[in-house]
Amino acid sequence: MPGTRNEIALELTVGQLAERSGVTVSALHFYERQGLITSRRTSGNQRRYARSALRTVALIRVAQRAGIPLAEVGEVLAALPDRRVPNRRDWERLSRRWQADLDRRIAELLDLRDKFGDCIGCGCLSIDLCRLVNPWDELGVRGPGPRRLIDGEACADERDDG
Repeated sequence: MPGTRNEIALELTVGQLAERSGVTVSALHFYERQGLITSRRTSGNQRRYARSALRTVALIRVAQRAGIPLAEVGEVLAALPDRRVPNRRDWERLSRRWQADLDRRIAELLDLRDKFGDCIGCGCLSIDLCRLVNPWDELGVRGPGPRRLIDGEACADERDDG
């Protein structure tokens, strides 16, 4: 019976989509400007989203939490046939695609965590706790930032132990 709580709307207002997805209205507008989701306009110029937009917004949120750039998410969504909503098989394919990148970033973060306390990558102008002692910023000629970390070199304490 129309208008009852048991009725499932085929379309959602921007406010309903925001409430159901946990995303702000402004974020939904941004996603739409980026071409990640679409809406139609009513005769009163109000946005209406297909109910399936909930799944697309969920995919966007998961991808963002994993650090996947929105541009890449957009490429993936644009590649779906007829710009359909991602299904389970699509998600499995996407998760495999992003797995290697996530594993690489996790390894980099673990490496950073393990080296963070003893060596900030030198190029730091030798803070007083740095065992490498770089008083003349010799590594600075290689460019800005923590050069040993960027270049994948061992810090002083790692070299001394070997």
